[in-house]
Amino acid sequence: MTRDLRIARNGAILTFVLGGLMCGSMTVRLPALSDELGLSEASIGVTLLVWGLGALVTMQSMRGVMTRFGSRSILRVGAPLCAVTLAVVAFAPTFPLLLVAVGLFGLAFGALDIAMNAQGSTVERAHGRPLMNGMHAGWCAGAISAGLLGTAAIAAGLSVTAHLTLIALLALPASVALSRTYLPDPAPETASESGTRRRMPAVVYLLGVIAFCAFMVEGTVADWNGLYLRDVLGAPEALAAAGYPVFEAGMLLGRLAGDRIRTRFGPRMMIAASGLATAATFAVVITSASPVLAVAAMLLVGLSVATVSPIAISLAGAATDNPGPAIAQTGALGYAGLLLGPVVIGFLSDLASLRAALGIAVALSLVIALTARFLPGPGTARTAGAADPEPELSMAA
Repeated sequence: MTRDLRIARNGAILTFVLGGLMCGSMTVRLPALSDELGLSEASIGVTLLVWGLGALVTMQSMRGVMTRFGSRSILRVGAPLCAVTLAVVAFAPTFPLLLVAVGLFGLAFGALDIAMNAQGSTVERAHGRPLMNGMHAGWCAGAISAGLLGTAAIAAGLSVTAHLTLIALLALPASVALSRTYLPDPAPETASESGTRRRMPAVVYLLGVIAFCAFMVEGTVADWNGLYLRDVLGAPEALAAAGYPVFEAGMLLGRLAGDRIRTRFGPRMMIAASGLATAATFAVVITSASPVLAVAAMLLVGLSVATVSPIAISLAGAATDNPGPAIAQTGALGYAGLLLGPVVIGFLSDLASLRAALGIAVALSLVIALTARFLPGPGTARTAGAADPEPELSMAA
């Protein structure tokens, strides 16, 4: 591995860390924003929806932009804009202006998310072996750091304005420094041949279905796990609050080991096994009568689902000569699942019960396993060739 490639890999990982830190910091301080502006629960829901829609709008429009400019150029603009718009969120004085601010933050974050995944794919190609799970582990580390820093800021009595401004002031120069580490995307003439002028390969949409299901499971856990543990299983508040951090810890562990496991068994087998394992472990969560057992099972759910979306995004990037547009398409489909999941669970829980509604996560996990069977096998498509080389190359790198 050359020094330049090592720098590029570390730069990509740290960009994921930075993204997780900024996104997590806003989420951690939402209760404080709610208190400061006197927001209702419905208003908080609208705030999150506006943020998510802003990100989704950008993601959906990124195919042509990625083809024209490439991930390196977009990251050099999008990452600093994320920091600036986070500071705008911190200073929003009223609910309407908060909606404007989080919408802008969502737009900037959508560009950052797609571009950093495309950059990750470019780095993978340069290294000749799977690296995307390790990069997404960086996101988990950033999100966990946001939670720890948020707890420290609250304990120190920092206002939400001061806290988010400090995070933005840290992220802005960091994003500028990281911009020097990014690799260029494929040459313009190659990119134009595989961009929006031609239809995406069918496998990109298949991977989008897998990403949609995986993100929907993740969103379901994030938004409904605590309520399920407290209201259905009768867990104490502290134990109910532990469910999501335990899940995130499982995600982090799974992603740290994911690239090595993928190299050993291949992406298709790994996605199928992950889908089945997620279905089995989440079934334990929703059938158990013990909140302690359910929380412990959340660690296994995190381990099981952790690698699905990073592998799907990695394979999408390897499906064409220019990874950006394909990742934008798969990422937008995946993110739609993250937004839709909590809404569907809420609707189904009103019709039946929360326990029954959470069963959709089991069904989605089985869809992941089934869809993986239709992915091309090793040596039959670009999806296997670019990011999953022969074992001798992986060992040498």
